[in-house]
Amino acid sequence: MPRSKRTWSRLRRAAVVGSATLTVIATPSAALAADNLPPLRPLVQDLRSDGKGCASGAERSYVSEAPRLTAVLYDPESDDQPAEGNRVQGEFEAWWTDADGAEQRRTYTSTMTPSGSTQSWRMPDDVPPDTVVSWRVRANDGKAVSAWSSEEGGSVCEFVYDDESPAKPVVTSTDFPEDSWTSRVGEYGTFTVDSPSDDVVEYRYWYTGGTYKSVSPEKPGGPADIRYLPLERGPETLSVEAIDRSDRSSNRADYSFFVVAGTGPVAHWELADPAGTQTAAAETGPGARAGAGVTFGATAPGGTALTSTASLDGTGHGFLSPDKAVADTRRTFAVGGWVRPAATDGVRTVASQDAGAAAGLTLGLRPGDGSTPVWSFRIGGAQVSGGTPETGEWAHVLGLYDSETGLAALYVNGHEVGTRQKATPAEAAGAFQIGRARGPAGYRDRWQGEVGDVRVHDRVVTPGEIAELGYRKPEVKGHWSLESADGGESPELSGGAPLKLSDGATIRRGVEDDCAWNPDCVPPADYPLVGDGDLTLDGTTGHATTDRPVVDTGDSFTVGVVVRLADTDPEHPMTVLSQGGEHADAFKVRYAPADREWQLVMTRADEDGAAETVVAREALADGGEGQGQRLAVVYDDATDQIRLYLDGYTSDEGTATFHGGWHSDGGLQVGRGHADGAWGEYLRGSVDEVHAFSGALSQSDIIGLGFGTEPCVC
Repeated sequence: MPRSKRTWSRLRRAAVVGSATLTVIATPSAALAADNLPPLRPLVQDLRSDGKGCASGAERSYVSEAPRLTAVLYDPESDDQPAEGNRVQGEFEAWWTDADGAEQRRTYTSTMTPSGSTQSWRMPDDVPPDTVVSWRVRANDGKAVSAWSSEEGGSVCEFVYDDESPAKPVVTSTDFPEDSWTSRVGEYGTFTVDSPSDDVVEYRYWYTGGTYKSVSPEKPGGPADIRYLPLERGPETLSVEAIDRSDRSSNRADYSFFVVAGTGPVAHWELADPAGTQTAAAETGPGARAGAGVTFGATAPGGTALTSTASLDGTGHGFLSPDKAVADTRRTFAVGGWVRPAATDGVRTVASQDAGAAAGLTLGLRPGDGSTPVWSFRIGGAQVSGGTPETGEWAHVLGLYDSETGLAALYVNGHEVGTRQKATPAEAAGAFQIGRARGPAGYRDRWQGEVGDVRVHDRVVTPGEIAELGYRKPEVKGHWSLESADGGESPELSGGAPLKLSDGATIRRGVEDDCAWNPDCVPPADYPLVGDGDLTLDGTTGHATTDRPVVDTGDSFTVGVVVRLADTDPEHPMTVLSQGGEHADAFKVRYAPADREWQLVMTRADEDGAAETVVAREALADGGEGQGQRLAVVYDDATDQIRLYLDGYTSDEGTATFHGGWHSDGGLQVGRGHADGAWGEYLRGSVDEVHAFSGALSQSDIIGLGFGTEPCVC
């Protein structure tokens, strides 16, 4: 690396003091030679053998071919010229003892280059394999040479040329027997890799479709263990290569095995028991005694397999307990369930386990920064927090402690939140609790609200399994194909609430023609958007509405529509879909002509002038032509995200964080939205294929909207 002026001054003084030991090359002018400062001795740290540092003895380098030797050479500044202007060349020397015991020596002199540059020598092909080769270098500026890099406190560099790759490694495992369906999701196991070659220093490995990792044996040529956690079911292959000291790799060894589903929970209470039950039945494990403050038959989260849950009143009687421990807190475990808080103030416990006069683990909610509540998992001196509990909103929460890594993690609605924390749990051999936690003065931090499907596992619950536990399948809330109207109402296809048409709103039917059979036919210029009809709105009063809310705007929802604007350059914003209250829209999707974009607008409250969050997708108005534009709006309460899709796709500009959706009580509006506290932004154009769902559809589902068929919501 470049040296400072101060360093150069010190080196120059040292060179002058030690000049008696340096060789001076004869020049025509003795005075000129006397004025020249000799080059500096090359430093050991600046020497490389194929990029490997200079070393000798047991630390010497091993290379896979005759190496390139490199050195950085310096010539100090003189009175009339800085060091950067000086030029210098390298004199390399290498030697070894051949098979007959004779010394072999090779030399090389490089070309002149500026001081501070790297000089190199590619060793000749006659370097023998498996032989210690020593080398050194000195600098020459054309007038004087430096000391050898091996002199004056330096050292000789050594390397060994290895021309043989290591043998293919051998993989064995009792935890994951080869070609056997015995390994399980969520349970760690060990592979042992070994190689017949005695110079292997690393095993490089990867799993099907995975990234490269490596593990090193304790000593060259020894075995090494690879720990593995299966994350999903199905066939799997571990591939391993042995790497020797010269970085040569072996042929690949493939080890195939099969992963089956993980074991079920060690304790599981659905809490869907009949009203009046005193002990909740267990799907697995012991039954849970219910306090007098527990009421069975409460509402279950939609889109799940649960039929009902238990409601806890937040008093000293609102708890359930099997009166024994179900989690071994010193080993890997997970605890989670569906919850809906009726109160989010203070500390509220979903589940815990007694450890004397304290709780050995707790899962629940607590005040966060600024008193905003957060979900929380405590274990072994660690606390992981994240997500935002909302009163009256369902959430799936799960805490996981992995004894293999020593880390605690928290998941909310199938997504990891917060930052994993190192934990050192002690034994908590007391009773497991639902709805309360043990403290010095007795039980406290009681849950108020619903609880269901509480599970305790004694293994790692994988991210895929957690996502499945926290998944709420979207449900169709309405599909209006807008093909017909009877008595001013366009029906919902499954018999739900119809869309009532106002003045200025008509169902337009397609013009019958014989173009399908007559090649000379000129088709009509204005087909309906999808199918045989669509809804045409006049931009003044025309709209359609349901008489009650279609989606719960305080929870996850999806709506989709096909729309074609009648004008190329509309004079004002126009709303195609909205749903809200008396003064504002909980959501609306509109076209903003000033910005030439579709916008999704989410408001914070049913108030005129309420705070808004807006995302957008750029688009030109149709001008009454074309197949229209397919729009979809997604509010994902589980991740606090809103997304606006155009023709099946979203973007960074169409996505934003939104927290605080409110429950609107107004009907679904097609063709209008609130503006300054009153109805306005009437749409002029055509609308078709209105879909509404509870829950957040995935992009693969969104792509299927707007084609006249029901998308597959899987």
